[in-house]
Amino acid sequence: MITLYTWTTPNGRKPAILLEELGVPYEVKTINIGKDEQFSPDFLKVSPNNKIPALVDDEAEGGPLSIFESGAILTYLAEKYGRFLAPSGPARFKALEWLHWQIGGLGPMLGQLGFFAVRSDEKAPLAITRFTEEADRLLGVMDRRLASVPYLAGDEYSIADIAAYPWTEAATSFLKEPLAASLAKKPAIHRWLKLIGERPAVQRGMKIPQV
Repeated sequence: MITLYTWTTPNGRKPAILLEELGVPYEVKTINIGKDEQFSPDFLKVSPNNKIPALVDDEAEGGPLSIFESGAILTYLAEKYGRFLAPSGPARFKALEWLHWQIGGLGPMLGQLGFFAVRSDEKAPLAITRFTEEADRLLGVMDRRLASVPYLAGDEYSIADIAAYPWTEAATSFLKEPLAASLAKKPAIHRWLKLIGERPAVQRGMKIPQV
């Protein structure tokens, strides 16, 4: 059995979407980061970086395996079940390229913008400007890519799309105010959001965990 440790954040929803797409049985354990449950000794055994998501596969080759970091989890599951990541060749590396782009760029920058522009009671104009501009740049990169191909990796839906969707959806909802002007100029992103958002597995995954 696979156990997913997660919470209601964009990173937490990435593996839930993939597990729903794969249609494999799994158990959800909620880690309420608002109550600091990510610092519990039991969770730290699974995720020593005290971050969600994390996953334990009791039936992994060689024995039970714990994995933390959303990108590592997506890659592991895609390879284990042979779906949403090409086994070799250019398509594989395009998917990994855009997966790592999201992990290293889009996610962190939108996360910082969310903290300074939305969550923080004390506003820091310089930080808000910095992260708004970088978010706009990254969304521009994404929009140009999606203007030429249906999915981030090219012609096929992949873990790159699964990784990027929750964060991009957050840009249009939670971060709508600071990014309204930017998103108004990104038609390819809106086309892609509609395409991905209509997938039943994505809709189910975006509701996990149910709290």
